[in-house]
Order: sequence, then C-alpha cells, then structure tokens
Amino acid sequence: MSDAPAPTGPRSSLLDRLRGFGPAGVPEAPKPEAEGRLTRSVGMTLEAVGLNVSVGRQCQVINRDGRKIEAEVVGFDDDIVYLMPIKRVEGLQPGARVIPISSHQGMRVGPRLLGRVVNGLGQPLDDAGPLRGDDFLDFAPHDINPLKRHPISEPLDVGIRAINALITVGRGQRLGLFAGSGVGKSVLMGMMTKYTTADVVVVGLVGERGREVKEFIDHILGPEGMARAVVVASPADDAPLMRLRAAQLCSRIAEYYRDQGRNVLLLMDSLTRFAQAQREISLAIGEPPATKGYPPSVFAKIPQLVERAGNAARGEGSITAFYTVLSEGDDLQDPIADAARAILDGHIVLSRRLAEEGVYPAIDVEASISRAMPNIVAEPHLKSMQRFKQLLSRYQQNRDLINIGAYTPGADPETDAAIERFPHLRAFIQQGLGQAVQLDESINHLQRTLQPSGQAGAAQGRGQPGNGPAGPGPRRGALAAQHSGRGQR
Repeated sequence: MSDAPAPTGPRSSLLDRLRGFGPAGVPEAPKPEAEGRLTRSVGMTLEAVGLNVSVGRQCQVINRDGRKIEAEVVGFDDDIVYLMPIKRVEGLQPGARVIPISSHQGMRVGPRLLGRVVNGLGQPLDDAGPLRGDDFLDFAPHDINPLKRHPISEPLDVGIRAINALITVGRGQRLGLFAGSGVGKSVLMGMMTKYTTADVVVVGLVGERGREVKEFIDHILGPEGMARAVVVASPADDAPLMRLRAAQLCSRIAEYYRDQGRNVLLLMDSLTRFAQAQREISLAIGEPPATKGYPPSVFAKIPQLVERAGNAARGEGSITAFYTVLSEGDDLQDPIADAARAILDGHIVLSRRLAEEGVYPAIDVEASISRAMPNIVAEPHLKSMQRFKQLLSRYQQNRDLINIGAYTPGADPETDAAIERFPHLRAFIQQGLGQAVQLDESINHLQRTLQPSGQAGAAQGRGQPGNGPAGPGPRRGALAAQHSGRGQR
C-alpha cells in the first residue's frame, strides 16, 4: 500500500465526481416484487406460490376475466403463502395472478368524521359522500408506556342509575358487558351512548346482524347520539378479516381523539365476535385449537386490543371502554368470557332471569363489580353500595322460603330488613329507555332506598320520591314483593 499523500485541490474534486459515476455511487434501484399464482382455495384460505412477501402484506388476486379480489397475507409454509380475502370471494379460478400491492395505511379524519358510518377499511357505508379531513390517520396502533398512564381517579357519569350508584365507572376504565343473546345489551349500549358525559363516542358493531346495524343507528342512537359519534360496522356476513379490522379500527379512531385531549367513550359489540373472527382465521391456516376450539392466538389478541383503551398521560385525553361479551348459554365460564374478565377492570352482568321478570336494564348487581370504584367514590357511597348488595343477596338466599310462606317474620333481623326493602331495591335497578339519571341523583336515590338501614320498619322511607309505598311490616312487604314478581312474569 502506497504512503503517497492523497491528492488535494481541483484534482481531488474531479476524482470524487468520477467515483460518483461508478457502481458504488449509483443508488440501488428497488427490486421488483415477483407476482405469484393461485394454487389452492379451501374454505376462506387462499394458497399461492411465487411470492416473497411478509405477513400482513396486501395482495390482489386477479382472475382471467379481470375481476380483482383483495387479500392479506396471514401466514406461510416454505414457499406456500396463505392469504385471507378481505371481502367475500366469488369466481376464483386456479392459476389466478397474485400481485403484491401497497397496504391500506390509513384514512382521512377530521371534525366531519363525527356522525359517519364506516367499515373495517375506513370506507364510508352511509350516503354522506367520501371522508374528508385535514389529518391522515395511520392504522398502526398507538402504544403508551404503562408508567405514563394517568391512574383512574374520577368517576364517569353514564346516565344509568344502577351503574352510577352500584358499579361506578371511572374515566379511563375498561369494563365488560356480559350477557347471553336477547337480554338487552344493545339497548343498554344505546342508552350509555346518549347519556354518558363524553366528548366523542366511538361505536363498533362487529359481527352483529346486518338488520341490527341500521336499527341501532336509527332507533337506539338517533340523530342526537350520532351527532357526536363515529360508528364502525362490520356485519356477520363480512369476511373474518374485515370483522377483525373493524374492531381494530374502532380502537384506532378512539386513540386519535384521545391524542387530541378529548374524553372518548368506546363501545364495542362484541368482543366475542372479534375473538371468533380470529379463531376462523387461525384455524383456516392450520393453527391447532387449544380451549374449546379457540387457538392460542385468540387469547393473545384480546389483551392487545383491550390494552389500547384507558387514560393517556396526566392532563391528556382518555378512552373509557365497554366491551360486550356473549355468554353462550348464559355460561360465564366460557373461555372468551373468562379471558375478558381477567384482563378488564370490571364487569357488568345482565341476567336473563331479570329480563324475563320485566326488569330492564337487567343488571345482576350481585355478579357485577367495578374494580376502580373503591378509589373514585367517597366512603359513605361505598358503604351504601355494600349495604344494597347485602340486602339483595339476603333476600335472594331466602327467596324460596319467603315465596312459600315458610319464613317466620322476626326470625332474623337482616332477612326482615331485606324483605321490607326488596321492592325498593328492585325498583332502583329499573330505568326507562328515555330516562337519564345523573351521578349525584343516583347516589341520593341509593341513600333514600336504604333508609332506614338495617331495620325492619320503613317509616323514614315512607313518602320519599322514587321509593314507592312502604309496607307496614315484613310479612306484607314479602307478599307485595311476591305479588310484584308474579305480575312481572
């Protein structure tokens, strides 16, 4: 190697320019991505060869007649790539071209997004024209350091008396709404959408019947609710990948408004349909089932979705989320229900028995709990909630004896108090569809309902608004409760 000094001056600049024309100075051109061809279609899964793409990449399947079908790469096995169509598939042929395309990275958002209905791809489903906005929303999730999240420190008024007083929700909390089919989940969600104190409401209708989407928007939400809401809908007849994307888009839109410093209410109906969509995809590409037909990836996807809700840093926005969970056969030990109950900050259980007795909303107070409630309410309120549950539980334990007349009044003071107050406890849970009850009013009503606490007589509660007539003794109260139960059935 020569020790001669490197050339300087005009000669060196000329050499640098000449080197720029050499192979080292030419920018490397992007390598063209090879297109593949379709070799197999089984159920919802498409198999293609000749592709070199990553999982999550978007592709277009082009038939010989020119028809195009959009699909996403969900897995691979050696040189075989598994794709899942985003929409329903018709007219596929063997040997169809599979071309990698640019992914759907986001959607236009802005103030005009409120009041709109979109699908899982962010495409409008209503007749209000294309989405317009100054901001571009990237579909990638926005992760927050858990140590930077502001703790749940203030209650949120949802407008439902039983929830406000007995299962108090904190701003930034995540709760599950557990129920079987036809017990009133959608109606309760609609009431919370209209009455909750929130800046923006994001509603996700994932995997529900197509008829219910229109009914929920027109009859349950109405113009008043839609004025501050964004609805993401993916009916049950959509492809599972579209349903999966709809659930993820709900969370992304809520994150967008939270990043703007707004308090967001996120309602997703339902978390179970999201899990079922992931199950369909996983089983189709060969993932083995683990628990009652659900592959392990399902139980990994649920925390990834739920953890996106909650509070941001102090002084910033929040996402208070309600996820409905379908309990098949009213079984609360369903794998999805059990996994959701473990990851959420509380659960509200709707009882089919109460719904059959005409009690709406059919909230099972004994089985419901808010884990954030002890930290956000005053001590007298917390004690009143516990007393309400004690009286209700005592009556339910002795209900059969009371109904057949086998219980002797005076045998147990707690049971006597439960019998006396039971009609008022039942009336406290009920609420009309068009009736909103604020948080302070709910707490005051709770205290009136429990007066006199722990005693058989109800002299102090007589004539109080919302209490109803007070009976003169335990036995008459029991008969009134029994007669009331028959009438509701």
